[in-house]
Amino acid sequence: MSAPRLLAGPDPSRGSERRAEHVARLGPLPKGGHALVELLVHTGLTGRGGAGFPVGLKWRAVAASSHGSAVVIANGAEGEPHSRKDRLLMTSRPHLILDGAMLAAASVHAKQVVLYIGEDHRAALRSMSEALAERTDHERRLMRIVPAPARYVAGDSSATVHLVDAGIATPTTTPPSPRDRGVGGAATLVQNVETLAHVALIARTGTATGTVLITVAGSVNAPGVLEVNAGTPLGDAVQLAGGASEPARAVLLGGYFGQWVPAADAWTLPIDPQALHARGLSLGCGVIGLLPTSRCPVCEVAGIMRYLASESSAQCGPCFFGLRALADACTRIADRGTDPGDLQRLQRWSAEVYGRGACKHPDGAVMFLLSAMKTFGDDFAQHPAHLRRTA
Repeated sequence: MSAPRLLAGPDPSRGSERRAEHVARLGPLPKGGHALVELLVHTGLTGRGGAGFPVGLKWRAVAASSHGSAVVIANGAEGEPHSRKDRLLMTSRPHLILDGAMLAAASVHAKQVVLYIGEDHRAALRSMSEALAERTDHERRLMRIVPAPARYVAGDSSATVHLVDAGIATPTTTPPSPRDRGVGGAATLVQNVETLAHVALIARTGTATGTVLITVAGSVNAPGVLEVNAGTPLGDAVQLAGGASEPARAVLLGGYFGQWVPAADAWTLPIDPQALHARGLSLGCGVIGLLPTSRCPVCEVAGIMRYLASESSAQCGPCFFGLRALADACTRIADRGTDPGDLQRLQRWSAEVYGRGACKHPDGAVMFLLSAMKTFGDDFAQHPAHLRRTA
């Protein structure tokens, strides 16, 4: 039997799969519980929201701390600018996500389920709302939708907890982690919606799904979301997206908290969270972004750093002042040309910012910048003045 796929069934472009069609295709909702948790441990499923933590181990920990009062948050914030996979899944396969959320609730003994959906993802919000209305009375009482603000940091697990508790999607200092003390002080399972959809299939088949959702972006002929078999070479995925629209200089793997890889080294990389981790890389949120040779990498990096600085929660100096200083130095190099002093400041300030923030946002931005300076070292060292700004 072939491995189950998230996007099997009706064409996702048709919109939401209704519950009757969903049940006819996949069968009724299985039971959650200890056996499912152990099955997830056995399959080795990892989270698809960015961190890549083993799902079964995470569910074990929440179940052990639950005491019947745990909370499940289905995270569909998807604040990464180029990512589209989660909203496609919420729009086209909402019942697969709701099934996963219900299985999670049963397995960790949760008293409520929060469907945390980006407020700008209107089609996804509509589809999930309509799907929730089709569920049983018990399920509707257990689950509720909470819109997530359109901010990069809103998808952080601690930010989801903070919004549900206090109405503000601000990441908070850890420890404790949400799985130890989350919403209302209860053990809280925060799980990406793609991860929950995988769980819904694993519970039905008893086997790993073996697929990965990715968003191919940048200089490709047909950018968008693909479901590929785990281990598919990155170059093959680019071909499935219509191929590169022009020669690629590098690939950004994992979105804005990801890493740059020279194009020559990227094509053979396996699209598999565990295999990439073994190579010191991460699939992160599943974005594969191609940077063409026609674009200046220093200018691209400076623009992304300005964006990440603007997304600061402004709750600590390393994030609010540190990221702004790093972004300003990158912009000076992009606009005025290389300055040895700015190159030294980028290295020194990166070391001073990393690990000192109130949340992980500054760490992610610093890792992105250091990856760029390694991959595009010659460009940073010999960048000409572009003088694109007058201010």
